[in-house]
Amino acid sequence: MKKLSKRTRVLAAGVTLAALGAGAFGAVSANAAPAAAVAKADAKNKNTMRTTHLTVEAATEAAEAALKAAEKENQRVSVAVVDRNGNTVVTLRGDGAGPQSYDAAQKKAFTAVSWNAPTSELAKRLANAPTLKDIPGTLFLAGGAPVAAKGAPIAGIGVAGAPSGDLDEKFARAGVASLAK
Repeated sequence: MKKLSKRTRVLAAGVTLAALGAGAFGAVSANAAPAAAVAKADAKNKNTMRTTHLTVEAATEAAEAALKAAEKENQRVSVAVVDRNGNTVVTLRGDGAGPQSYDAAQKKAFTAVSWNAPTSELAKRLANAPTLKDIPGTLFLAGGAPVAAKGAPIAGIGVAGAPSGDLDEKFARAGVASLAK
């Protein structure tokens, strides 16, 4: 049997307690088919697809690498890592980072993964398509870098708070590069 990490054991215990707690206050019902039947149905279903996502551990390592790159240059930034769907996986606010940097980092990460391109490149596209900036949740400023696997975007890393977008993007790219190690 595979040994579970301490974090996994704690999460599993929390889920069990939550289920027990829910049962104490109301009926809990689960009408699931046996696992083997579900697996066979999914294998035959041509209407589904598999996607690749970063693990929480990998996203955290990438965010920490981006933050460390900024700290080496005495920059106070925030870092965000989002998944393929733009959902935030990890955010880190560096010591002394400005209050605007947290939200900006998330938006840059979302923008980078949405178009599978660095946000500095996307900012250049605004000249030809100025309404891009009107899409909710996006920020077309340098500082976002996509993470791709087999050419497809799987995550985005956004950094905000340095005095220039070029620096923000340099730190975001350091986060991406850490994933290749």
